[in-house]
Amino acid sequence: MSREIETIRQTALRFQFELFVFVDSYHFSAEQEKQMMKQAFSDIESTDFLIAEVSEKSIGVGIEIGYAVAMHKPVIFVRHALTEHSTTAAGSSHFSIVYQSLPDLEKQLTAVFQKMNV
Repeated sequence: MSREIETIRQTALRFQFELFVFVDSYHFSAEQEKQMMKQAFSDIESTDFLIAEVSEKSIGVGIEIGYAVAMHKPVIFVRHALTEHSTTAAGSSHFSIVYQSLPDLEKQLTAVFQKMNV
């Protein structure tokens, strides 16, 4: 697990949120794309909000953001300041965090969690 995801997990736990990381929980083959997306959509439906860490480019995360927005779930956009900006992901999100360091990520995520009503 990356240090960023661990920082998000520890910050979430302080607010009694359990972090669920899709790629850590499931492993689908290329032929299982329909099952993978069905599972992703089901998991989004059963969550309170979505955190999209987009420091690494991933088309799938954009689809998940769109689905979460359609399901009226708050979306938190997170990326490192030195990575490429995604206008669609950022534009679809309810909260944006662009962090410089892990302590900065923790500080900004804490502020977002304090604002959220979930």
